[in-house]
Formats: sequence, structure tokens, C-alpha cells
Amino acid sequence: MTAEPKRKSPDQLRSARWFAPDDLRSSGHRSRAMQMGYGPEDWVGKPVIAIVNTWSDAQPCHAHFRQRAEDVRRGILQAGGFPLELPALSLSESFVKPTTMLYRNMLAMETEELLRSHPVDGAVLMGGCDKTTPGLIMGALSAGLPMIFLPAGPMLRGNYRGQALGSGSDAWKYWDERRAGKISAEEWQGVEGGIARSYGHCMTMGTASTMTAIAEALGLTLSGASSIPAADANHIRMAASVGRRAVELVWEDLTPDRIFDARALHNAVTVAMATGCSTNAVIHLIALARRAGLEFGLDALDAAGRTTPVIANIRPSGSTYLMEDFYYAGGLRALMAKLAERLQLDALTVSGRTLGEEIAGAEVYDADVIRGLDDPIYEEGSLAVLRGNLAPDGCVMKPSACAPHLRRHEGRALVFDSYPEMKAAVEDEALDVTADDVLVLRNAGPQGGPGMPEWGMLPIPRKLVKQGVRDMLRLSDARMSGTSYGACVLHIAPEAYIGGPLALLRTGDRIRVDVAARSLDMLVEPEELERRRAAWKPPVETVGRGYNWLFARHIRQADQGCDFDFLETGFGASAAEPDIF
Repeated sequence: MTAEPKRKSPDQLRSARWFAPDDLRSSGHRSRAMQMGYGPEDWVGKPVIAIVNTWSDAQPCHAHFRQRAEDVRRGILQAGGFPLELPALSLSESFVKPTTMLYRNMLAMETEELLRSHPVDGAVLMGGCDKTTPGLIMGALSAGLPMIFLPAGPMLRGNYRGQALGSGSDAWKYWDERRAGKISAEEWQGVEGGIARSYGHCMTMGTASTMTAIAEALGLTLSGASSIPAADANHIRMAASVGRRAVELVWEDLTPDRIFDARALHNAVTVAMATGCSTNAVIHLIALARRAGLEFGLDALDAAGRTTPVIANIRPSGSTYLMEDFYYAGGLRALMAKLAERLQLDALTVSGRTLGEEIAGAEVYDADVIRGLDDPIYEEGSLAVLRGNLAPDGCVMKPSACAPHLRRHEGRALVFDSYPEMKAAVEDEALDVTADDVLVLRNAGPQGGPGMPEWGMLPIPRKLVKQGVRDMLRLSDARMSGTSYGACVLHIAPEAYIGGPLALLRTGDRIRVDVAARSLDMLVEPEELERRRAAWKPPVETVGRGYNWLFARHIRQADQGCDFDFLETGFGASAAEPDIF
């Protein structure tokens, strides 16, 4: 017989350091807990579970989290734990400016310090909107306590005049029709009102759905949790189950270093590629891996992209379906079952079971939504990493979501040094531009943005939109929304702001991209580039104070995951227990 795993005893609980000793300091802890109406029966011998909640009034993706926190609390109480809700940055992708990417690391730091400084034994991480998933997990990995992630869930599919709308993807699509004069102001208002019909994150395979799928593939969620629509009653039951499981994680001492290993990372990358993932997954996966002390970079991602087909027929890589359809078709469990031969099935998950055990018996209920490996929507994976004299440290493209003829293309560069300059130019119908040209935006990277905003899906110039052009090659050191699409080359590293080769490019230069060869080059003689390098002057620093000052001095480049240099450590390297005197 297999021996039962050793379980913690109540005196081994971390929270007991705060509550158990017979001294004045612990007496103060107990007294203040009683001030809030709690009593010894709430905490004595019970795991204290932090509910790290990213709800706010300015976070539409998490509008249901106020209630879901209560559902989690119910589960924790059912399992004999003591819940403590700890609010954290909400990072609303819709409202936070200049970009939530500027604050992902702040959320990671906040999460790490919330868990370290409070009397908690384990944590439920509540997130889903783009940067909340990586930010919460990065911080919790560094804290090292038992934790489980609760995905916000996608919103219901949009609808306007009987047509399904996908958040982000259809916004860009119909906005071009509006710019072309084919949609009236009244019709556009109808699209606005129909594209986001419930709470929950974007229901395309954008960054939110990508990152929650990655969290599940890493083994950090309950099986199937990432696919449940936010408005579905199953989401409520899942939240309570998460609360119950969080208590057991503490007793079992199932810490994230036992789950997030090389096998889990392999699974996450494979699943990301097969789903048609957001380009933002590149940055977040690298940052997560480095927090876990794993060697990982762009080359490993590109290798996976060459061999893993896209089998999730979900917008923007797919043409028809949305996350609600994906859920009805079997969800991520079914997709991983289709990928089983390519996954490390012995990887451990937060359930205490292996990934293979969790996906056993999963079925696909709609073979057009979740394809087989022999019937993909794109033969290679979602992402490709390109290199060349424009991007010696690499850049990223999503070939599955761009016009096929632009995967190998040469054209004249049209260069913009700022977003306002670019925005004004593309609306000018006298702009000297053709569909064969290459639009370039620079000084929009991690430092130049600052924060690397989602400006990389540069608008097609209005005069070309009116001619029916809907895709052209676009380059930048910025990111783009995971809901975006088109021939956009992103994350060019090093960025122009710090003197990367992109800073030397001039309007009129020829640019060549070849996705199959994984190359991106400006066709300029080396001697000319040296002359331009000698004449280049760094931009005047405009960073003022506080967190922005810290960010500018410690942010890594895109190919390194955009984490802070002082946070890239393995598990628990800086997670010393606080002194209690």
C-alpha cells in the first residue's frame, strides 16, 4: 500500500507564529482579530487562507469578483480554514494608462509582500484580466506559499444584429469600417453596446484567455477552470471548490516549487502555441519561468512554435468561434487531451494529481472548434521569433493571424518616432504610402513607452482602408493586444529608446521579413549604419519620480520578460519569514 502523504500538524502552520505564542505581541494579534468580531475558534488549529482579490469599480473584467470572493470564502470555511481577503491592484486593461504592463511588476511585488507580511498559510489568487494573471503568479511564486489561481473566466460572446462579436478583434475590424465611412455613428454605438455583454475578461483568445489557459496548463488551477464563462453558474461552484482546495494545499504543504517545474513549463508553452495564443504570452512566460528559477527564453518558444500546430479555432487566429464556444466544445481539458502525446503528463497539479490524471476521459464535443493534430487551423504554432540586424535580441510575430502574403515581404519603411505622430499621419489622406510599405513605430518599448504599451497594431492608413486594404506589415518595439491581428512584428529588442538598431532606421530604407527563415532585416549597408550610430543621441529622460523612476532603472528588455532585475530569483530566494518581536 502507498503511504498517505505526510500532513502538517496545526502547530506547524505559518499563521501560528502570529497567533499561538503566549506573549504580548501575539496577544495583540489575537486582540485585534477579536476587534473584528473573530474568536479563537476561527483561527486556532486552522489554516489561514489569503484571498488576494483584484476586484475594483474600474475593472469590468473582474466585476463579479466581489461575489466570487464570498464564494471562495464559503469553500474555505467548508474545509475548515480561516479566510482573510486581501485586496490587490486591479490593473484594468480598459482604463489604466499608459498601460497595465507598466504595473504588472508592481502587482507582483504587492502580492509577494502581502503574502509574506500577513499571518497566512496559503493563498487563492483571483485574476484574469491580462496582467493580473502573470502579476499574481509571479508574486506568489516568489513568496513560495501554497497557492491556487482562480481564473475570472471569459465574458459571454458579443452580439450585434444577430452577428457574434469578439472583444478587441471585432472592435478593430469594425473601426476600420467606420474609418472607411461604411458604418454610421449610430451603428458604431450598437457595436459598442453589444461587444461586451457580461462581466468577465475578453472572450477571444487574447492575452486574458491565453494567460489563464497557461495557468491551467502549469497546473496552478483546478482542472477545466480557465474555460468556464464568468457568468456561468459552474464558475460559482468552481470558486467554492478553489476555496476548499486551498485549505488542503496547506495541510499537504503543496508549494508552487513542486508544481512549476520544467515539465509544467513545457506543457504551458505547448498549450499556448496550440491555442493561437497572444503575443504577450512570450513576455509573461519568460518572466514566470525566471521567477521559478528556470532557464527559458525566445529560442525555446520559437522551437515550440515550429512544431506545435494551432488547433483551437478561436478568434483572432480562428475565423469564427469565441471562448464560450470553446467551453461548450470541451474547453482546455479537451484540447490538452488532443495534445496528450506532446505533453508531460506526469507533471503535478494543484489538485495533487498529475496532468494526465486530470485530463483522462476529456472529450471534444465540436471538432471544428477544437481540431485534431491532423486537422489544424495553422500548421505551425501561434508565434514565431524573428532575428536580424533590426532585432538582434529577437522580436515576435503571430503568423497565424496575418495575411499569408505578408509572411515573406520586402517594402519601404515609413518611420514614426511617437504614437501621436503616427496617429496623425495615418489619418492624413495625403500621406505618401502604399500597401507594400512597412509602417514602423519606435520609442514605445519597456523604457520608451514607458511600459511597452499595446500600440503595435498600427492603424492602416485611412486612404488605404478606403481602398479595401485590411493588412500590411507593421513593426514596433511595442506590444499589441492579444485580441489584435495582422502582420505585426512586435517586441523588437533592444528597443529604440536605449539605442537598439531600430533607432537607426530611416523612412525610405528597405525592410525584409521572412517568417519561414525567422529573419527581419533593414537593407542598409553596415558602414551607413555605423555613421548613423555615431550621430545618434539618446532621448532626454522624462521619468519623474516614484514607481516610474524605479521602473526606468530596473526594467528588463522584452526578450528577458520585462521583470525587474532585482526580482529575477528562484523560489523563496528572498522570501525570508518576517521577524515577530
